[in-house]
Amino acid sequence: MTSPSATAAKPQAAATAAQPRPAAPSTPGHDTGLLLLRLVLGLTMAAHGAQKLFGWFGGGGISGTGQFFTASGYPAGDAMAVLAGLTETLGGLGLAAGLLTPPAGAAVVGTLVNAIAVHGTGAFFAPAGIEYELLLTAGAAALTLTGPGRYAVDGFLPVLRAHRLAHGALALALGTVLAAVLLLVRT
Repeated sequence: MTSPSATAAKPQAAATAAQPRPAAPSTPGHDTGLLLLRLVLGLTMAAHGAQKLFGWFGGGGISGTGQFFTASGYPAGDAMAVLAGLTETLGGLGLAAGLLTPPAGAAVVGTLVNAIAVHGTGAFFAPAGIEYELLLTAGAAALTLTGPGRYAVDGFLPVLRAHRLAHGALALALGTVLAAVLLLVRT
């Protein structure tokens, strides 16, 4: 036999459980972790782009990178070098600053999808494997889906102030489709 007070509490508890919970507030540790990930991943990608565009950090510049793209089967190697260099540089800087995070992350993901396809999937571990590219791709995709955290320029943009999963998922879909289109033009 149950007491009347226990029976009366059950409907109230069920009604409380049915209400949607508000999103958990961001914590300083969470936001600092996202900032660290954004800075390391974004600046790494921006440096790769600078290698392609300017020949910095031991890179081939546009002509050297263009020759690589031509040898990899892409048409107009120099144009592809500029496209890849700009995508990596601007996408990387966008991630580092937390500026337009969904498209910046998607740009990085799209570039890395092409890098993985060109590199091949014959092995996982370095030096001939794809582990490095895969790690960068996963990090960029995670940032695209989670958002940049509070310590980001996106906090000042009304449409991106509260990151929405839909923005990140749509951006990733677009970046992946564009990467696939570029892979289709390879000979």
